[in-house]
Amino acid sequence: MEGILFPRGVPEGLEGLDAYRARGGYQAVERLAGMSPEDVVAKVEASGLRGRGGAGFPTGRKLALTLECPETPRYVVMNGGEDEPGSKKDRVLMENVPHLILDGIILAAYAVQAEKAYLYINHGYEAATRAMETAIEEARQAGYCGADVAGSGFSLEIVMVPAPSNYVAGEDTAALEVIEGKEPLPRQKPPFPVTEGLFGKPSLVNNVETLANIAPIVNKGPESYRSFGTADSPGTMVFSLGDEMERPGVYELPLGTPLRHLVEECGGGLKSGKAIKAILPGGPSSGFLLPESLDLPLDHNSLREAGSSIGCGVVKVLTEDDSVVDEVVRIADFFARESCGQCPACRMETNMLVALLKKVQAGEGNDALVEQFGKVIAFNKGKGFCSLINMPGPPIESAVRLFPEEFRGA
Repeated sequence: MEGILFPRGVPEGLEGLDAYRARGGYQAVERLAGMSPEDVVAKVEASGLRGRGGAGFPTGRKLALTLECPETPRYVVMNGGEDEPGSKKDRVLMENVPHLILDGIILAAYAVQAEKAYLYINHGYEAATRAMETAIEEARQAGYCGADVAGSGFSLEIVMVPAPSNYVAGEDTAALEVIEGKEPLPRQKPPFPVTEGLFGKPSLVNNVETLANIAPIVNKGPESYRSFGTADSPGTMVFSLGDEMERPGVYELPLGTPLRHLVEECGGGLKSGKAIKAILPGGPSSGFLLPESLDLPLDHNSLREAGSSIGCGVVKVLTEDDSVVDEVVRIADFFARESCGQCPACRMETNMLVALLKKVQAGEGNDALVEQFGKVIAFNKGKGFCSLINMPGPPIESAVRLFPEEFRGA
Protein backbone atom coordinates (compact mmCIF):
# COMPACT_ATOMS: atom_id res chain seq x y z
CA MET A 1 0.00 0.00 0.00
CA GLU A 2 1.42 3.36 -0.99
CA GLY A 3 1.78 5.91 1.75
CA ILE A 4 -0.44 8.90 1.09
CA LEU A 5 -1.10 12.00 3.16
CA PHE A 6 -4.03 13.66 1.48
CA PRO A 7 -4.35 17.43 1.27
CA ARG A 8 -5.84 19.04 4.35
CA GLY A 9 -7.01 15.85 6.00
CA VAL A 10 -9.18 14.48 3.19
CA PRO A 11 -9.94 10.78 3.75
CA GLU A 12 -8.59 8.28 1.24
CA GLY A 13 -10.85 7.77 -1.76
CA LEU A 14 -12.71 9.95 -4.24
CA GLU A 15 -14.32 12.93 -2.54
CA GLY A 16 -17.71 13.85 -3.98
CA LEU A 17 -19.46 17.21 -4.05
CA ASP A 18 -21.36 16.84 -0.77
CA ALA A 19 -18.26 15.83 1.19
CA TYR A 20 -16.26 18.69 -0.32
CA ARG A 21 -18.93 21.25 0.50
CA ALA A 22 -19.17 19.88 4.04
CA ARG A 23 -15.58 20.98 4.65
CA GLY A 24 -16.11 24.45 3.21
CA GLY A 25 -15.67 23.88 -0.50
CA TYR A 26 -17.07 26.35 -3.07
CA GLN A 27 -17.72 28.98 -0.38
CA ALA A 28 -15.91 31.68 -2.36
CA VAL A 29 -17.59 30.61 -5.61
CA GLU A 30 -20.97 31.05 -3.91
CA ARG A 31 -19.87 34.62 -3.03
CA LEU A 32 -18.58 35.59 -6.47
CA ALA A 33 -21.31 38.18 -6.94
CA GLY A 34 -19.82 40.11 -4.02
CA MET A 35 -16.19 39.89 -5.16
CA SER A 36 -14.33 41.57 -7.97
CA PRO A 37 -11.68 39.77 -10.04
CA GLU A 38 -9.13 42.08 -8.42
CA ASP A 39 -10.25 40.85 -4.97
CA VAL A 40 -9.37 37.26 -5.91
CA VAL A 41 -6.05 38.31 -7.45
CA ALA A 42 -5.14 40.32 -4.35
CA LYS A 43 -5.76 37.37 -2.03
CA VAL A 44 -3.62 35.03 -4.09
CA GLU A 45 -0.87 37.64 -4.32
CA ALA A 46 -0.97 38.21 -0.56
CA SER A 47 -0.72 34.47 0.08
CA GLY A 48 2.67 34.25 -1.63
CA LEU A 49 1.63 31.07 -3.48
CA ARG A 50 4.33 29.94 -5.89
CA GLY A 51 3.71 27.62 -8.82
CA ARG A 52 4.15 23.95 -8.03
CA GLY A 53 5.20 22.89 -11.52
CA GLY A 54 8.91 23.46 -10.95
CA ALA A 55 9.69 27.09 -11.76
CA GLY A 56 8.08 28.50 -8.60
CA PHE A 57 6.78 31.67 -10.29
CA PRO A 58 4.43 33.71 -8.05
CA THR A 59 0.89 32.62 -8.95
CA GLY A 60 -0.73 35.89 -7.96
CA ARG A 61 1.60 37.77 -10.29
CA LYS A 62 0.66 35.46 -13.14
CA LEU A 63 -3.04 36.07 -12.44
CA ALA A 64 -2.48 39.84 -12.39
CA LEU A 65 -0.54 39.84 -15.67
CA THR A 66 -3.28 37.84 -17.39
CA LEU A 67 -6.06 40.09 -16.10
CA GLU A 68 -4.15 43.24 -17.03
CA CYS A 69 -3.78 42.19 -20.66
CA PRO A 70 -6.50 44.02 -22.63
CA GLU A 71 -6.94 41.29 -25.26
CA THR A 72 -9.98 39.02 -25.02
CA PRO A 73 -11.13 36.32 -24.79
CA ARG A 74 -8.88 34.96 -22.05
CA TYR A 75 -8.38 31.32 -21.12
CA VAL A 76 -7.37 29.15 -18.18
CA VAL A 77 -5.45 25.92 -18.76
CA MET A 78 -4.94 23.26 -16.10
CA ASN A 79 -1.73 21.45 -17.01
CA GLY A 80 -2.08 17.83 -15.90
CA GLY A 81 0.38 16.36 -18.40
CA GLU A 82 2.65 15.18 -15.53
CA ASP A 83 5.33 13.17 -17.32
CA GLU A 84 8.15 13.99 -14.90
CA PRO A 85 9.69 10.61 -13.98
CA GLY A 86 8.48 9.60 -10.53
CA SER A 87 5.84 12.34 -10.20
CA LYS A 88 2.49 11.11 -8.90
CA LYS A 89 1.03 14.12 -7.13
CA ASP A 90 -1.18 15.58 -9.87
CA ARG A 91 -2.67 12.16 -10.63
CA VAL A 92 -3.38 11.51 -6.93
CA LEU A 93 -4.96 14.94 -6.48
CA MET A 94 -7.24 14.52 -9.50
CA GLU A 95 -8.26 11.00 -8.48
CA ASN A 96 -9.10 11.95 -4.90
CA VAL A 97 -9.93 15.66 -4.59
CA PRO A 98 -11.22 16.77 -8.01
CA HIS A 99 -13.55 19.38 -6.52
CA LEU A 100 -10.65 21.06 -4.70
CA ILE A 101 -8.96 21.49 -8.07
CA LEU A 102 -12.15 22.52 -9.86
CA ASP A 103 -12.95 25.10 -7.16
CA GLY A 104 -9.53 26.65 -7.80
CA ILE A 105 -10.01 26.61 -11.56
CA ILE A 106 -13.34 28.43 -11.30
CA LEU A 107 -11.85 31.08 -9.01
CA ALA A 108 -8.80 31.48 -11.26
CA ALA A 109 -11.04 31.86 -14.31
CA TYR A 110 -13.09 34.51 -12.53
CA ALA A 111 -9.91 36.29 -11.45
CA VAL A 112 -8.68 36.65 -15.04
CA GLN A 113 -12.21 36.90 -16.51
CA ALA A 114 -11.82 33.80 -18.66
CA GLU A 115 -15.05 32.24 -19.88
CA LYS A 116 -13.42 28.99 -20.97
CA ALA A 117 -11.09 26.63 -19.13
CA TYR A 118 -9.26 23.63 -20.57
CA LEU A 119 -8.31 20.64 -18.44
CA TYR A 120 -5.24 19.07 -20.08
CA ILE A 121 -4.83 15.61 -18.54
CA ASN A 122 -2.31 12.85 -19.30
CA HIS A 123 -4.24 10.47 -21.52
CA GLY A 124 -2.98 7.50 -19.48
CA TYR A 125 -4.68 8.85 -16.34
CA GLU A 126 -8.02 7.13 -16.84
CA ALA A 127 -9.18 7.23 -13.21
CA ALA A 128 -8.16 10.90 -12.88
CA THR A 129 -10.01 11.77 -16.08
CA ARG A 130 -13.18 10.04 -14.86
CA ALA A 131 -12.95 11.78 -11.49
CA MET A 132 -12.61 15.21 -13.09
CA GLU A 133 -15.46 14.49 -15.52
CA THR A 134 -17.73 13.51 -12.63
CA ALA A 135 -16.73 16.59 -10.64
CA ILE A 136 -17.46 18.88 -13.57
CA GLU A 137 -20.93 17.41 -13.99
CA GLU A 138 -21.67 17.65 -10.25
CA ALA A 139 -20.44 21.26 -10.20
CA ARG A 140 -22.50 22.12 -13.27
CA GLN A 141 -25.66 20.72 -11.71
CA ALA A 142 -24.95 22.72 -8.55
CA GLY A 143 -24.55 25.93 -10.55
CA TYR A 144 -20.80 26.30 -9.96
CA CYS A 145 -19.86 26.22 -13.64
CA GLY A 146 -21.68 26.80 -16.90
CA ALA A 147 -23.90 29.83 -17.39
CA ASP A 148 -24.28 32.42 -14.62
CA VAL A 149 -22.02 30.78 -12.01
CA ALA A 150 -23.73 30.93 -8.59
CA GLY A 151 -25.89 33.83 -9.81
CA SER A 152 -22.84 36.08 -10.34
CA GLY A 153 -23.40 36.82 -14.02
CA PHE A 154 -20.06 35.15 -14.78
CA SER A 155 -20.10 32.09 -17.06
CA LEU A 156 -17.47 29.38 -17.45
CA GLU A 157 -17.31 26.53 -19.95
CA ILE A 158 -14.93 23.69 -19.06
CA VAL A 159 -13.41 21.45 -21.74
CA MET A 160 -11.24 18.37 -21.24
CA VAL A 161 -8.31 17.61 -23.57
CA PRO A 162 -6.13 14.45 -23.41
CA ALA A 163 -2.39 15.14 -23.16
CA PRO A 164 0.14 12.95 -25.01
CA SER A 165 2.31 10.83 -22.72
CA ASN A 166 5.65 12.36 -23.56
CA TYR A 167 7.68 14.69 -21.38
CA VAL A 168 7.83 17.76 -23.59
CA ALA A 169 4.03 17.67 -24.07
CA GLY A 170 3.78 18.79 -20.44
CA GLU A 171 5.62 22.06 -21.15
CA ASP A 172 3.13 24.92 -20.88
CA THR A 173 3.31 26.17 -24.45
CA ALA A 174 3.42 22.63 -25.88
CA ALA A 175 0.16 22.04 -24.02
CA LEU A 176 -1.32 25.08 -25.77
CA GLU A 177 -0.23 23.65 -29.13
CA VAL A 178 -1.96 20.33 -28.40
CA ILE A 179 -5.18 22.07 -27.34
CA GLU A 180 -5.06 23.97 -30.65
CA GLY A 181 -4.85 20.63 -32.48
CA LYS A 182 -1.13 20.78 -33.28
CA GLU A 183 1.96 18.74 -32.43
CA PRO A 184 3.26 19.00 -28.82
CA LEU A 185 6.14 21.36 -29.57
CA PRO A 186 7.15 24.18 -27.21
CA ARG A 187 6.92 27.74 -28.49
CA GLN A 188 9.70 30.27 -28.43
CA LYS A 189 9.30 32.76 -25.58
CA PRO A 190 8.63 35.64 -25.32
CA PRO A 191 5.76 36.18 -25.85
CA PHE A 192 4.59 34.34 -22.76
CA PRO A 193 1.14 32.76 -22.42
CA VAL A 194 -0.13 35.50 -20.06
CA THR A 195 -0.10 37.90 -23.02
CA GLU A 196 -0.21 35.60 -26.05
CA GLY A 197 -1.24 32.06 -25.22
CA LEU A 198 -4.03 29.82 -26.39
CA PHE A 199 -5.27 30.88 -29.83
CA GLY A 200 -3.02 33.93 -29.47
CA LYS A 201 -4.99 35.27 -26.50
CA PRO A 202 -4.00 35.86 -22.84
CA SER A 203 -3.92 32.53 -21.01
CA LEU A 204 -3.31 31.46 -17.43
CA VAL A 205 -1.51 28.10 -17.43
CA ASN A 206 -0.92 26.38 -14.09
CA ASN A 207 -0.32 22.82 -13.03
CA VAL A 208 -2.84 20.80 -11.03
CA GLU A 209 -1.30 21.28 -7.59
CA THR A 210 -1.00 25.05 -8.00
CA LEU A 211 -4.70 25.35 -8.85
CA ALA A 212 -5.60 23.09 -5.91
CA ASN A 213 -4.14 25.75 -3.57
CA ILE A 214 -6.28 28.64 -4.82
CA ALA A 215 -9.63 27.75 -3.24
CA PRO A 216 -8.27 27.39 0.32
CA ILE A 217 -6.54 30.76 -0.07
CA VAL A 218 -9.67 32.58 -1.27
CA ASN A 219 -12.03 30.69 1.07
CA LYS A 220 -9.97 31.06 4.26
CA GLY A 221 -7.76 34.05 3.49
CA PRO A 222 -4.05 34.47 2.75
CA GLU A 223 -3.16 34.67 6.46
CA SER A 224 -4.44 31.15 7.03
CA TYR A 225 -2.42 29.92 4.06
CA ARG A 226 0.73 31.63 5.33
CA SER A 227 0.39 29.84 8.67
CA PHE A 228 2.09 26.95 6.86
CA GLY A 229 5.51 27.03 5.25
CA THR A 230 8.10 29.81 5.28
CA ALA A 231 8.01 33.52 4.49
CA ASP A 232 9.46 32.97 1.02
CA SER A 233 7.80 29.59 0.37
CA PRO A 234 4.38 29.70 2.04
CA GLY A 235 1.88 26.87 2.22
CA THR A 236 2.26 23.16 1.72
CA MET A 237 3.59 21.05 -1.12
CA VAL A 238 2.94 17.49 -2.25
CA PHE A 239 6.10 15.38 -2.55
CA SER A 240 6.49 12.09 -4.42
CA LEU A 241 8.68 9.28 -3.05
CA GLY A 242 9.75 6.36 -5.24
CA ASP A 243 9.77 2.60 -4.86
CA GLU A 244 13.24 2.61 -3.29
CA MET A 245 11.53 3.78 -0.10
CA GLU A 246 9.84 1.60 2.52
CA ARG A 247 6.62 3.61 2.09
CA PRO A 248 6.55 5.09 -1.43
CA GLY A 249 3.77 7.46 -2.35
CA VAL A 250 2.82 11.13 -2.05
CA TYR A 251 2.98 13.27 1.08
CA GLU A 252 1.73 16.80 1.67
CA LEU A 253 4.03 18.73 4.02
CA PRO A 254 4.47 22.38 4.99
CA LEU A 255 7.25 23.93 2.93
CA GLY A 256 10.33 24.27 5.12
CA THR A 257 9.91 20.77 6.57
CA PRO A 258 13.34 19.07 6.84
CA LEU A 259 14.16 16.65 4.05
CA ARG A 260 14.95 14.08 6.74
CA HIS A 261 11.32 14.08 7.93
CA LEU A 262 10.09 13.25 4.42
CA VAL A 263 12.67 10.52 3.84
CA GLU A 264 12.71 8.89 7.26
CA GLU A 265 9.38 9.62 8.96
CA CYS A 266 7.09 9.64 5.91
CA GLY A 267 8.98 7.32 3.58
CA GLY A 268 10.28 5.02 6.31
CA GLY A 269 13.84 5.14 4.97
CA LEU A 270 15.28 3.03 2.19
CA LYS A 271 13.55 -0.28 1.64
CA SER A 272 16.91 -2.03 1.36
CA GLY A 273 18.01 -0.77 4.77
CA LYS A 274 21.28 0.42 3.23
CA ALA A 275 22.93 3.77 3.88
CA ILE A 276 22.02 6.79 1.79
CA LYS A 277 24.60 7.87 -0.76
CA ALA A 278 22.88 10.82 -2.46
CA ILE A 279 19.51 12.51 -2.89
CA LEU A 280 17.87 14.24 -5.84
CA PRO A 281 15.30 16.43 -4.03
CA GLY A 282 13.55 17.93 -7.05
CA GLY A 283 13.42 15.32 -9.78
CA PRO A 284 15.89 14.54 -12.58
CA SER A 285 16.69 18.19 -13.30
CA SER A 286 17.83 18.99 -9.74
CA GLY A 287 21.33 18.83 -8.30
CA PHE A 288 22.48 15.95 -6.10
CA LEU A 289 22.77 16.42 -2.34
CA LEU A 290 24.85 14.38 0.10
CA PRO A 291 23.32 12.66 3.17
CA GLU A 292 24.71 15.50 5.31
CA SER A 293 22.02 17.68 3.71
CA LEU A 294 19.11 15.66 5.11
CA ASP A 295 18.36 18.40 7.62
CA LEU A 296 17.93 21.02 4.91
CA PRO A 297 14.46 22.61 4.83
CA LEU A 298 12.36 21.72 1.80
CA ASP A 299 11.85 25.19 0.39
CA HIS A 300 12.95 27.12 -2.68
CA ASN A 301 15.66 29.25 -1.10
CA SER A 302 17.27 26.57 1.07
CA LEU A 303 17.61 24.07 -1.75
CA ARG A 304 18.83 26.69 -4.21
CA GLU A 305 21.52 27.82 -1.77
CA ALA A 306 22.57 24.17 -1.39
CA GLY A 307 23.06 23.89 -5.16
CA SER A 308 19.84 22.08 -5.95
CA SER A 309 16.14 22.86 -6.42
CA ILE A 310 12.71 21.78 -5.19
CA GLY A 311 11.36 21.24 -8.72
CA CYS A 312 7.95 19.60 -8.66
CA GLY A 313 8.67 17.63 -5.49
CA VAL A 314 9.94 14.31 -6.84
CA VAL A 315 12.54 12.95 -4.39
CA LYS A 316 14.93 10.18 -5.49
CA VAL A 317 17.26 8.54 -2.96
CA LEU A 318 20.36 6.55 -3.97
CA THR A 319 21.81 3.81 -1.77
CA GLU A 320 25.48 3.34 -0.91
CA ASP A 321 25.65 0.62 -3.56
CA ASP A 322 24.15 2.68 -6.37
CA SER A 323 26.34 4.14 -9.10
CA VAL A 324 25.92 7.87 -9.52
CA VAL A 325 27.27 7.56 -13.05
CA ASP A 326 24.58 5.01 -13.91
CA GLU A 327 21.95 7.36 -12.51
CA VAL A 328 23.09 10.37 -14.55
CA VAL A 329 23.28 8.17 -17.66
CA ARG A 330 19.61 7.31 -17.11
CA ILE A 331 18.78 10.98 -16.62
CA ALA A 332 20.71 12.10 -19.71
CA ASP A 333 19.19 9.28 -21.77
CA PHE A 334 15.73 10.41 -20.68
CA PHE A 335 16.26 14.03 -21.72
CA ALA A 336 17.85 13.04 -25.03
CA ARG A 337 14.94 10.72 -25.77
CA GLU A 338 12.31 13.26 -24.72
CA SER A 339 13.79 16.25 -26.56
CA CYS A 340 11.27 17.21 -29.25
CA GLY A 341 14.09 17.82 -31.71
CA GLN A 342 13.04 21.23 -33.01
CA CYS A 343 16.02 23.08 -31.47
CA PRO A 344 19.42 22.03 -32.95
CA ALA A 345 21.27 23.12 -29.78
CA CYS A 346 19.11 20.86 -27.61
CA ARG A 347 19.49 17.87 -29.94
CA MET A 348 23.25 18.35 -30.00
CA GLU A 349 23.65 18.89 -26.26
CA THR A 350 21.50 16.05 -24.99
CA ASN A 351 23.00 13.49 -27.36
CA MET A 352 26.57 14.65 -26.71
CA LEU A 353 26.09 14.41 -22.95
CA VAL A 354 24.82 10.85 -23.30
CA ALA A 355 27.83 9.92 -25.45
CA LEU A 356 30.29 11.41 -22.95
CA LEU A 357 28.59 9.77 -19.98
CA LYS A 358 28.60 6.38 -21.65
CA LYS A 359 32.35 6.71 -22.11
CA VAL A 360 32.66 7.32 -18.37
CA GLN A 361 30.37 4.37 -17.74
CA ALA A 362 32.67 2.21 -19.88
CA GLY A 363 35.67 3.15 -17.71
CA GLU A 364 37.13 5.77 -20.06
CA GLY A 365 36.70 8.74 -17.72
CA ASN A 366 39.57 11.19 -17.30
CA ASP A 367 40.09 14.89 -16.56
CA ALA A 368 39.93 15.94 -20.21
CA LEU A 369 36.65 14.11 -20.78
CA VAL A 370 35.09 15.43 -17.56
CA GLU A 371 35.94 19.01 -18.56
CA GLN A 372 33.75 18.56 -21.63
CA PHE A 373 30.57 18.32 -19.55
CA GLY A 374 30.85 21.88 -18.28
CA LYS A 375 31.77 23.21 -21.71
CA VAL A 376 28.83 21.55 -23.48
CA ILE A 377 26.35 22.63 -20.81
CA ALA A 378 27.63 26.24 -20.68
CA PHE A 379 27.70 26.62 -24.48
CA ASN A 380 24.06 25.58 -24.87
CA LYS A 381 22.56 27.14 -21.76
CA GLY A 382 19.32 29.00 -22.49
CA LYS A 383 19.39 28.40 -26.24
CA GLY A 384 16.27 26.23 -26.59
CA PHE A 385 12.59 27.16 -26.92
CA CYS A 386 11.89 25.48 -23.56
CA SER A 387 13.87 24.67 -20.43
CA LEU A 388 14.67 21.05 -21.34
CA ILE A 389 18.04 22.15 -22.70
CA ASN A 390 18.99 23.31 -19.17
CA MET A 391 17.72 20.24 -17.34
CA PRO A 392 20.59 17.74 -17.68
CA GLY A 393 23.07 20.29 -16.32
CA PRO A 394 22.38 20.34 -12.55
CA PRO A 395 22.45 16.55 -11.96
CA ILE A 396 25.55 16.04 -14.13
CA GLU A 397 27.57 18.97 -12.77
CA SER A 398 26.67 18.22 -9.15
CA ALA A 399 27.50 14.53 -9.62
CA VAL A 400 30.92 15.39 -11.05
CA ARG A 401 31.56 17.80 -8.15
CA LEU A 402 30.40 15.50 -5.35
CA PHE A 403 31.58 12.14 -6.72
CA PRO A 404 34.68 12.93 -8.81
CA GLU A 405 36.18 9.47 -8.29
CA GLU A 406 33.28 7.87 -10.19
CA PHE A 407 33.96 10.01 -13.25
CA ARG A 408 37.72 9.64 -13.45
CA GLY A 409 38.08 5.91 -12.98
CA ALA A 410 39.87 6.38 -9.67
